[in-house]
Amino acid sequence: MLKAPKWIREKVLTKWGIVTIAFVVYILFLNEHNVLQHLQNKSKLHQLTEQKELLQDKIEADKMKIEELQTSQKNLEKFAREQFLMHKENEDVFVVVE
Repeated sequence: MLKAPKWIREKVLTKWGIVTIAFVVYILFLNEHNVLQHLQNKSKLHQLTEQKELLQDKIEADKMKIEELQTSQKNLEKFAREQFLMHKENEDVFVVVE
């Protein structure tokens, strides 16, 4: 049977050493806020931050589009024709799909 070195027996295998090791293992791996959970949360935060930036860009683009549609009748008509395939009387609409 292998014996542990003297310094391990004297310092680590005391009751305080065992309690300290158990506490560190509990803090790092077993409790609710462990290291793995922290890394997962950090990754999710990064993803959500990127998603927030993309959505903010989309909001700005949509605000500009709304402003453009509210200020010009010509742009509003163009939007209606493109998005909703509206047309004037006695006018034929051909949809060309590329």
